[in-house]
Amino acid sequence: MSMPARPWHLLPRTLWMRLLLILGVGLLLAHALSFALLFQERMDATRSMMLRNLYEDVPVSVALLERLPAAERAAWIPRLERRTYRYLLRPAQPGVALDGVRARQVTALIHDALGREYDLRPRAVSRVPERYEVELSLRDGSPLTIEVTPSLMPVATWLPWVLALQVLLLLVCVAAAVRLATRPLARLATAAGQMDPAGRGAALPEHGPTEVMQAAQALNALQTRVAAHVSERTQLLAAISHDLQTPLTRMRLRAEAMDEGDTQDKLMRDIDHVSQLVRDGLNYARGTGIALDAPVRLDLRAFLDSVVDDYQDAGRDVRLQASESALRDTHPPVLRRVLQNLIDNALAYAGDAETRLRVEDGVVHIDVLDRGPGIPEDQLEQVLQPFARLEPSRNRSTGGTGLGLAIALQLAQALGGRLRLSNREGGGLQATLTLH
Repeated sequence: MSMPARPWHLLPRTLWMRLLLILGVGLLLAHALSFALLFQERMDATRSMMLRNLYEDVPVSVALLERLPAAERAAWIPRLERRTYRYLLRPAQPGVALDGVRARQVTALIHDALGREYDLRPRAVSRVPERYEVELSLRDGSPLTIEVTPSLMPVATWLPWVLALQVLLLLVCVAAAVRLATRPLARLATAAGQMDPAGRGAALPEHGPTEVMQAAQALNALQTRVAAHVSERTQLLAAISHDLQTPLTRMRLRAEAMDEGDTQDKLMRDIDHVSQLVRDGLNYARGTGIALDAPVRLDLRAFLDSVVDDYQDAGRDVRLQASESALRDTHPPVLRRVLQNLIDNALAYAGDAETRLRVEDGVVHIDVLDRGPGIPEDQLEQVLQPFARLEPSRNRSTGGTGLGLAIALQLAQALGGRLRLSNREGGGLQATLTLH
């Protein structure tokens, strides 16, 4: 049974935007609730005030109109008018029976205020806006209508602007608080991504909030331990390599002193293979701690041409396809080692190699192509790992030591680039070095 999909994909990708969205929406909802409660209280207060004024004012106004001569009543009507009700010297307009609770409540209040001495004839005249009229007859038979128009107290023109400014100020404060909380996390993520296994990277500043300072201290301590481990491993492999050189040299001399034959050839190949394993292992160990000098401006088209010329001078089938021109600040010795490892791998499996330089959207791609057997799709990432080989033997002419591509990957990462392998249409392998 499949689980229901959760709407996490609808949220922004960054933590900063997620916190800003959650806190911002929460504050806006809280503000809206406060406004709703404020206006509800204002409505209740307005209704209470209207009912109290009606109860106190209607008896006085009706009594005054009863005692005034009919000719003078019209002059007093404007003086008796209030914001939510007024008196009219005419019959009520045609309407329908009251159907609202408040309208019936107001009519009952007027009836009680007048001591139930008058026969009231209420009718609803309008629904929007709400308006109803209560008609009664004075003692001389003249009609008097009380027109009621319930409404809230008018809002000051400056109030909406103040409320909008308040919301804007809250959002700015939330954005500043979220930014203050997430900025150290962004710095930690950047520092972790740039952590140098050789320990040459700058230490993360250990200041700020306590939690951030503790995380920075832990990250710096981790980088120190990793650097110490890499240094120890490099020194260990260097010592092993050095110590193995002497017995390997003695073995080579003794093998050369043997009678020529198949046994001597096999022994010499084994000695060469062990020597190559020692050299490749040491190169891989040193790859994580490679020292990079200041980058130089390099014409990659001319540089690639020189690498290909070196192979052609040695009689190897390496070609350069028509390539674009590109200039980059990089480290030529390291870049040369990466390309040599990729070309050597193509020569080992295909017998020839092609190189190509591409520039797409400002990003440089250097391709090394061959028409060898290729690599199964599910093993394209695996062959970049140390000592990973598809050919199970340790024959240098086929399988190698399994470190060439791993060293190329390390050096590509040291250049700030990326190495990717893919199979070509029609067979063969394409190794692409990307330099930003």
